Amino acid sequence: MGDIENPWHSRPIDVHRWSDHPEVAELCDRIWDGYLPNDQTSGPKPKTAFRHQLRVLILDLYVAWLEDPELCIGVSMSSNYWDTSSRYNAIHISKKIIPIIHALDDAGLIDLAKGSYSGAYARGNRTTRIRASEVLQGWFAEAAFQRDDVGRVENEELIILRGADDGALVEYEDNEETIRMREELRRYNEVISAAFIDIPVLEEPKVDDVATDHHHKRTRRIFSRESWNLNGRFHGGWWQLINSEWRSKIFINDTPVVEVDFRSHHVAMLSIEAGVELTYDPYDIPEGLLPGVPAALQRKLIKRLVLTAINAGSKDAAFRGLRDGFPTGHVGKTLTNEQLETLLAAFLERTPHLHDFLFMDHGIRLMHLDGRISEWVHRHFSEQGVPVLSVHDSYLIDYTRVGELKRVMEEASEAVIGVALPVDHQLFGLDEVNPDAEHVQDYVIWRQTPRSDSYLRRMAEHEQRTGRAVEPFEINQVR
Repeated sequence: MGDIENPWHSRPIDVHRWSDHPEVAELCDRIWDGYLPNDQTSGPKPKTAFRHQLRVLILDLYVAWLEDPELCIGVSMSSNYWDTSSRYNAIHISKKIIPIIHALDDAGLIDLAKGSYSGAYARGNRTTRIRASEVLQGWFAEAAFQRDDVGRVENEELIILRGADDGALVEYEDNEETIRMREELRRYNEVISAAFIDIPVLEEPKVDDVATDHHHKRTRRIFSRESWNLNGRFHGGWWQLINSEWRSKIFINDTPVVEVDFRSHHVAMLSIEAGVELTYDPYDIPEGLLPGVPAALQRKLIKRLVLTAINAGSKDAAFRGLRDGFPTGHVGKTLTNEQLETLLAAFLERTPHLHDFLFMDHGIRLMHLDGRISEWVHRHFSEQGVPVLSVHDSYLIDYTRVGELKRVMEEASEAVIGVALPVDHQLFGLDEVNPDAEHVQDYVIWRQTPRSDSYLRRMAEHEQRTGRAVEPFEINQVR
C-alpha cells in the first residue's frame, strides 16, 4: 500500500455514482467474492444491497483516479453519519460501507489515511481519506469500461439546504415551492445536458485544473443558514469555475457565445434599496490612490474590496478576508488597513448612500435575489429548449439571442427587485445588428474559430451519446 502524503488533496465521496455496464459489475463482483468475507457485511438487510454499495465506492474511486491518481476521497467512518433516509442519499448508502472500506484497505486495494479530530471547528479536523492503490489502479487501467459508462443515480437531490454554523446538509420537508424549484431545475438540467457545451481550441477538456467535459454540467441550487431566503444561487456548471477570458471562448452547439452581466450588480441592488438609481460607474475613482499600482489594477482591488465589505460582518473580517484571498506575491496580499481605508473612503465619496450597507452581512441576502433572477432567466429559455449558462450575475448564450437575453434579464430584475437593472456586455448579438451591416462580417470571422481534432471528436461523441445532431447556427440564416 502507498502512503497518502497530502490528505488535503481531496474531495468528498460522491454517493450518487452508478453504472450498469457489465464490465463494471464483473469487476465489483470479483472484488466482492475475493476480498469481502461474509462477516464484514452481516446484519439486517439494507435498503441498498451491500454489493451495490461496493459498486458506488469503486466507481467513485475510479472517477477520482481518472481525474488525478493522487486525488483522495474524503469519507466519514462514523456510523452515525450514514443516514439511509436522508434526501441527500438517494441510493441509501448505509454504515455498512465502513466495513467494506476496512476490507478493501486490508486487501491492499486502497490507500488510506485515518481522519483526525482536534475539537469542534479545529482547522486540523478532517475525515478519513482513501484512494485507489496501485493494484486497483492497474485493474482500472485494464478495464473495458470508460468514464462515459459511469453515470448518476436517479432522484439525486438538486435543492440543497445547508446549516447555519458549519454548512452541513439540513433535512427538510417538501412544500409546493421546493417541488416547483426542483422540477424547474430538472428541466433546466435536461436542456443543458442535451446541449454540446465545449471550448473549440482545447485538445484536452480542461482549463487549468477545471474539467470542462459533459460530466460537469449538472446544476444544483443551494440555500444557506437553514433559510429559504438566504442564498439560493445555482452551482455546478464548469463554466462557473473558469475566468471570463476562457468563458468567451465557449461554444454552445458549435456556436459562439456572448456573456452579458448586470452592471455593478450588488452595488446597484443596494443603491436601489437606499432609494438611489445608480446611473454612473461607482468604481470610477481617482487614479494613484495606491502609488505604483496601475489604474486598472486599482479598480479591480476597489471592486473586490467593496464586494468583500458587502459580504462581511465586520471591517476587520473584510480586510483580513480580502488579503487572504490573494496569492503570495500579489499586491493585494500586502495592502495595509490604512490603504484599504483610503480605497474605501474614495468609493464612499462616490456612493455615500451605501455607507450603512457595508460590513452588515448583506451578501447572503443579495445572493437570494441573484438566485431568483437566474431562476426567471433559466425558465424563459428552458421553456424554449434553449441553453443559457448562468454565472450568478452574468449569463452566456449563443450569439444569435443576445438581444433576447438582455430583455429577459431586465424583465427578471424588475420582477424580483422592482427595477430593471442595467446590463453590460462587450459584443452585440446577431439579433441586435442589421444583417447587412459591417458588424456581421465580424461574426463571420468569429465563426471561423479553429476547432481542435479533440473538440470535433467530443462533438461526435456527444451526438452519439444523445442521439441528437449538433446543429450550429449559420451566418447566412439572417440574410
